[in-house]
Amino acid sequence: MDRRKLKRQHIMFYSRVFDRKTGAFLGYLGNLTPDGMMLICDTAIDVGVTFSLRIDLPEYLYQINVLNLMGGSVWCDRDIDPNFYNIGFELQAVSDAQQKIISQINDDYGLHNYSVDDI
Repeated sequence: MDRRKLKRQHIMFYSRVFDRKTGAFLGYLGNLTPDGMMLICDTAIDVGVTFSLRIDLPEYLYQINVLNLMGGSVWCDRDIDPNFYNIGFELQAVSDAQQKIISQINDDYGLHNYSVDDI
């Protein structure tokens, strides 16, 4: 059962995402809403773990170069390419300013003709 409130769309902006606590590279951003995001990763991530996430942004577009968010991993599935995993995160305490940046990312880089459910 899909419990999403907002329909996610793929974004053509493969920003790198890191664990802020360890500095470890987690994966590339696949989609993003104020409620959650999906990463494309080389390795599986345990479900039920909360991460301090850092998403790299092109500073020339957003006037900041990183977006810092808290998110818990809620699912982990193999990608269509068996060398990768898709990891779903539920985001926590997203501020109004962060929501504006997320909306701008989707406006700038979203595949507006398709949703994740359509692909």
